Amino acid sequence: MNQSSSPPDTNPVRLSPLDVLALGILGIRTRRIRAALSALGISLGIATMIVVTAIPASSQKALLARLTALGTNILEAKPTPGQKPPVLLPEGSVAMVRRIGPVTAASAVANTHTVVQRSDHVDNTTYAGLTVLAAQNDLLPVINAKVRTGRFLGPATNTFPTAVLGSVAATRLGIPDLPPNTPAPQIFISDRWFTVIGILATTPLSPDIDRSVLVAWDAARTELRFDGHPTVIYVKAREPAIEAVRSVLAATVHPELPGMVQVSRPSDALAAKRATQTTFSALFLGLATVSLLVGGIGVANTMVISVLERRREIGLRRALGANRSQIRAQFLTEAVALSGLGGLSGTLIGTLATLGYTTYQGWPPVIPWLSVAAGIGGAIAVGMLAGAYPSIRASRLTPTEALSTP
Repeated sequence: MNQSSSPPDTNPVRLSPLDVLALGILGIRTRRIRAALSALGISLGIATMIVVTAIPASSQKALLARLTALGTNILEAKPTPGQKPPVLLPEGSVAMVRRIGPVTAASAVANTHTVVQRSDHVDNTTYAGLTVLAAQNDLLPVINAKVRTGRFLGPATNTFPTAVLGSVAATRLGIPDLPPNTPAPQIFISDRWFTVIGILATTPLSPDIDRSVLVAWDAARTELRFDGHPTVIYVKAREPAIEAVRSVLAATVHPELPGMVQVSRPSDALAAKRATQTTFSALFLGLATVSLLVGGIGVANTMVISVLERRREIGLRRALGANRSQIRAQFLTEAVALSGLGGLSGTLIGTLATLGYTTYQGWPPVIPWLSVAAGIGGAIAVGMLAGAYPSIRASRLTPTEALSTP
């Protein structure tokens, strides 16, 4: 008895993800020059995106640092002028200000109402306009001041008659510098000699400090009969909360007479800084969008041409049993792999170019993480979108139509 043979299995072989990836990469490996040129175009687009977002971000950071140096987060509190009798700020007011949550630092100076002279043989009217201030040791970082030569007041000099000169005061007193290995000059304050241990650089935020002679807080008490009441309190706070700190500062400094405390308003540089941040954020978004769009168009163009060039290959694979989904997966994988290679190389090129340029300009290098993520993930996503139409077009070709193409 003859048995009829069973019909052949016509179900296509299922391809694993690794097989699909191998097919996609095969198209790149067999056409290396075209693939390299296509990837180069994508990488240049991604590199451009990195550069046009990272360089403005680095420039923005340098600009914001300059604006911050102008005192965007600094406030001053002092007694309201013209009051009779004069209002005295409490001795513990600086410590109370430091308890405000957003405050990062606070310090103070106080007018000792004494006269400074270059020596005891000079008329004290010669140095009119110079003020002798008692200063706390942590004053300089709060007002963004720096020592030009010598050193500032510290724990070692708290009880000794030492002084630090502002830039204008140093010129007026005839002490332009403090050469090393030479005796420190002395000045005459309220019938007492004080040794000059430092000279400050110009302080743009506090011009009154430039015309002042600073002595230690404790030394002012013992040597100049200073009563301990601060005259000006400098406050540094976190920028987002600067307005909130200002609203409670007067009541914190003098709870009994908050209306008698004058608080400076935030610097105009703060508004400029916030406007700069908003403008640059919009610029980054626009540049990144345009760059990704250009890269996507390049990928789509490359894959459409690839389909036209490989019609015979598509027809042969269809004739050997490949179904439409496998053809789509092959070309889509090739588009994604091509875009991924371009994204990786473009991100590397853009990062290196940014580091080189910012180093040359002396800016702090900033590589926005969104740009890096868009350089790799965005390239892959754009590759999927750009490869969708060519892959569908390739899958719709019948074996006869593809093989009959001249």
